Amino acid sequence: MNYNNLTICPLFKDMNKEEHDQFLQRNVKAVINYKKGETVVRQGEVINYMYLLVKGIVRTQMITQEDNAVEIEMLEAVMPLAPAFIFANNNKYPVDVITMEPCTFLKIPKSDWLNEMIHNEKLMINFLTLNSNLAVFLSMKLQMISLKSLKYKLAIFLLEKTTPEKNYFILKRTRTQLAEYFGVQRPSLARTIKEFENESIIKTDGRIITILDRNKLTRI
Repeated sequence: MNYNNLTICPLFKDMNKEEHDQFLQRNVKAVINYKKGETVVRQGEVINYMYLLVKGIVRTQMITQEDNAVEIEMLEAVMPLAPAFIFANNNKYPVDVITMEPCTFLKIPKSDWLNEMIHNEKLMINFLTLNSNLAVFLSMKLQMISLKSLKYKLAIFLLEKTTPEKNYFILKRTRTQLAEYFGVQRPSLARTIKEFENESIIKTDGRIITILDRNKLTRI
């Protein structure tokens, strides 16, 4: 079993290829492939394994008490699913995980993952660092959903996706998925995007979004 792209996963930072290969040989119990649009895990399922996404892109969504779907984030290979919850007392998936293209996962029992961390300080530090960064991300996501206007949410999203040197990007989400990410209805998002276009802040061409006035975005 050989996955050279493990080097880009924050869990395996500062580990060489030999260490990666040995880790996989010891711990991977199954390789699972999914088609586009399949649900990998559902919100509320008990976490018994570490699922490591090694190919493809997934999106995660949370179903609210009002039965609304709120997108939390997109994950691109190589990343684990819900690492902060695997050893929690209430170790259940907080989100649905849905594939956006064909994906491949490695399945590792959580007892084996724990044993690896006990004997590998680098892996333990990387795991703790990743979970700390995820906690910061979720805090910012909660603030964005609950406290800020849609115009502000969209402005922050556009600024994060671009730089002054590269003022455009290709949107990987559909408009419906982007609305779910912001926790709003699609018509509200469409109106806000149109408003940005009318004010010459952005230009859209299919899935390509170009920033025309970065200064205006920063002032929203």
